[in-house]
Amino acid sequence: MPPSSSPQLEWRTLLLLLTPPLLWAGNFIAARAISNQVPPVCLSLIRWGLALLCLLPFALRPFMREYRQYWHYRWYVLGTSLTGVLAFNLLVYWGLHSTSATNGIILNSFIPFLVALFGFLFYRQRLPVQQLLGLLVSLAGVLTVVSHADIQTLLNLAFAPGDVIIFVAMIFWALFTLWTKALPASLDRSGLMLCQVLIALLLLIPLSVWESQHSLITISHAQTGWALVYIGIFPSVIAFLAYSKAVSRVGSVRASAFIHAMPIFGALLSTLLLQEVFHRYQLVGMLTIFTGIWLANRSSSRPSTSAKEA
Repeated sequence: MPPSSSPQLEWRTLLLLLTPPLLWAGNFIAARAISNQVPPVCLSLIRWGLALLCLLPFALRPFMREYRQYWHYRWYVLGTSLTGVLAFNLLVYWGLHSTSATNGIILNSFIPFLVALFGFLFYRQRLPVQQLLGLLVSLAGVLTVVSHADIQTLLNLAFAPGDVIIFVAMIFWALFTLWTKALPASLDRSGLMLCQVLIALLLLIPLSVWESQHSLITISHAQTGWALVYIGIFPSVIAFLAYSKAVSRVGSVRASAFIHAMPIFGALLSTLLLQEVFHRYQLVGMLTIFTGIWLANRSSSRPSTSAKEA
């Protein structure tokens, strides 16, 4: 029975799709808050070191059981590790040193379009008109939230050198998404992630030694420590596993469309945790984003006769 025919599985899939943007919204905010205290390579090393400790108790057994499979698909495993675990996070953390979290979220919103573009260029994937319309509608919702529904804010938005760095990171994430879809859905995702994290850490260790000669780490208060713990567990282990599983279930374009929910979750978290006011434009943006996501996924609710999605 296909996943879409089971209501229970549909809810589980929806939860998988909504979890990553919720947790990644916090990642942008936390990383920007401590960017002056923890340099990017060190932050990535701490993040994935903590993730490794969390993964080992339940991922080591499937990793040992399926290591021959990981070797068989070694180029995809290596590619996803270098793009999604190593390069993406390093570049985002580096870029956040010279740009705002708002600009980062705007640039993050181009990921679904990059996934669709690369899917067409490299895998000849067709993008249905309704799916493209859904992506455009949800992008309009993102811009509504970040601009406070003021077109002049968008026109006056200044872009810094960090924005170019973050946009390159988005290209790497689009490639990560497509290559994740290319891996068999039967592969255990926790064992796969353990393999990806180990590869990234092997490269991060020498990079962090080099960085330590040029940058200082200043963890001056407990909030920085809690931010590191959050980054190492929630947007790393939980969000990555959920996103990888979601991509294997619904495809790269449909899964990446949910990334547009990040600014909404950021606004909701600020309202709940920081007692910030939830404005009308945020409600309008939220409804627009989820309308776009619904359109982007509705067009894929029936089996397609087009080229198989990578």
